[in-house]
Amino acid sequence: MTTTSPILVTGGTGTLGSHAVPLLRDAGHEVRVLSRHGRAAENGVSYVAADLLKGEGIEAALEGVETVLHLAGGPKGDDEATRNLVRAASRAGVRHLVYISVIGADRLPVKWLQSKLAAEQAVSESGIPWTTLRAAQFHDLTLKMVRGMAKLPVVPVPGGLRLEPVDSREVAARLVELTLGEAAGLVPDIAGPRVYDMAELIRGYLKVSGKRRPKLPVRLPGKTGRAYRAGENLALEGSLTGKLTWEDFLAEHAG
Repeated sequence: MTTTSPILVTGGTGTLGSHAVPLLRDAGHEVRVLSRHGRAAENGVSYVAADLLKGEGIEAALEGVETVLHLAGGPKGDDEATRNLVRAASRAGVRHLVYISVIGADRLPVKWLQSKLAAEQAVSESGIPWTTLRAAQFHDLTLKMVRGMAKLPVVPVPGGLRLEPVDSREVAARLVELTLGEAAGLVPDIAGPRVYDMAELIRGYLKVSGKRRPKLPVRLPGKTGRAYRAGENLALEGSLTGKLTWEDFLAEHAG
């Protein structure tokens, strides 16, 4: 989609946004970032203060906007925040709404993922031409998780839990490609190049960081544990595969 209007990016200062915004600028597009705190414009990027969860300031952020890249998210309330954005975007005449979701949102009995699925539904039922990409867990978040676990004197290792971490820069590049294209609905997932069990992920981090820790196998209980052991959080056949491995990411960020 070719447009001279600004592209609105929610969550433009977060992990994905910090990669996506420069890519949009490099492609020659004016970018407007919606965040909770406005600030002075810089390098062709303007910032507008708005609160998606409270529904405040969204109309002003959408003024003159035809394309929205919705990256903002949190531990709760993504569904309500997205509904507020969608309602305002519909009134503003937005012509393409791109949303980032999570692989397994439709398969895992986890409250946060259920809110992501509800947000997906708000987007798809909005009447606005839309595109949704589901991604695996980012390397950045995987590192944060295993680094926290490695601070314990004994590291718990959830049995049967597997992840296929993907580089956030590769996800951002794919999102920008989708944002600048035509609305495509639910597109193939994007995941990392390898599936790892938690023991491998932890072992890789401990090796790079030069730490030694005893490990304690633990079992994830209930429906959630059964779903993860069944691989419901893993990409489906036909998904896109990133190139950067966990080992490559650790060498770059955790050495």
